[in-house]
Amino acid sequence: MGNTPTNTPVTTPTPPATPKTNRIGLQVVEYRGGKTTLCAGCGHNAISERIIDAMYEMGVQPERVAKFSGIGCSSKSPAYFMNRSHSFNSVHGRMPSVATGAMLANKNLIALGVTGDGDTVSIGAGQFVHLMRRNLPIIYIIEDNGCYGLTKGQFSATADLGSTLKSGVVNDLPPVDTCAMAIQLGATFVGRSFSGDKRQLHTMLKAAIAHNGTVMLDVVSPCVTFNDHEGSTKSYKYMQAHDEPLNEVSFVPSFEEINVDYDHGTTLEVTMHDGSSLRLRKLEQEYDPTDKIQAVRRLMESHAKGEVLTGVFYINATAPSFIDLLNVTDQPLATLPESVTRPSREVLAKCMEELQ
Repeated sequence: MGNTPTNTPVTTPTPPATPKTNRIGLQVVEYRGGKTTLCAGCGHNAISERIIDAMYEMGVQPERVAKFSGIGCSSKSPAYFMNRSHSFNSVHGRMPSVATGAMLANKNLIALGVTGDGDTVSIGAGQFVHLMRRNLPIIYIIEDNGCYGLTKGQFSATADLGSTLKSGVVNDLPPVDTCAMAIQLGATFVGRSFSGDKRQLHTMLKAAIAHNGTVMLDVVSPCVTFNDHEGSTKSYKYMQAHDEPLNEVSFVPSFEEINVDYDHGTTLEVTMHDGSSLRLRKLEQEYDPTDKIQAVRRLMESHAKGEVLTGVFYINATAPSFIDLLNVTDQPLATLPESVTRPSREVLAKCMEELQ
């Protein structure tokens, strides 16, 4: 006798889910980098994740991005995101000049500088000043932990007056406020965030990508090894207790439909050069982020009150960038043939004759 067939139900295998892609057809994995070697819990890693998310959602082609850094824990971060992008690790404090040269050679690049409070405010203060005043198109992120993490946690120039080291040593020097400096010097998009505030930082980074000019973001990023203890003003607990948001930030890219609800009379909308909309919902009714003098004054008031002010402090979406001011040719200089960039023998001879 043969086997009697059984009524076994037939199941259809579920097809594998289609990987999610962004508007240019790339998966988020295409924006990741190597495995981090920073300490577990380091705020810098959270910033790297927000950069990945922002670049992915904005549909930025990774090969268009040029990452620049100097020396320090923060300057290791570019290795941990966007490994398909260009990258240059410069001498301590000299990243701005390298980034300036790269952007003058190829204005089609998206410049992203990642640096630290020591790299910027101490050894690199001079270069920071000139980068801010030129309004070079660059996203300049300071991963600010108030200490020198590579050299055992000494105070940096952004450490607040009265903050303490783990050893109990008290800082008796006033801090440099990079945001106030950047506004006074000429940067056209200036803000501060906290590495632990995922939503705020993510939104500010998306708006930064759409801005044509110098974006300076000071991101408080706790050092879990040397500066996350009681008495530190750059710790997770201190930031959570003293963070004072100036505005709620939302951003609508030019390729998305604008459909945002908000209370009339309480929101300022800034149109970016590419048609995107940055919307700032005022938490302080009298604050205007297009007013440079008011921005600096509010930052100084926050220091006096012991607040850590976060949000977009100042923005000017219409000011010409350094590239615009130089009237650079439409074709990137780095791609021009030698016949255009190198003077002929006759031109050189004429110049020499005029100098005799």
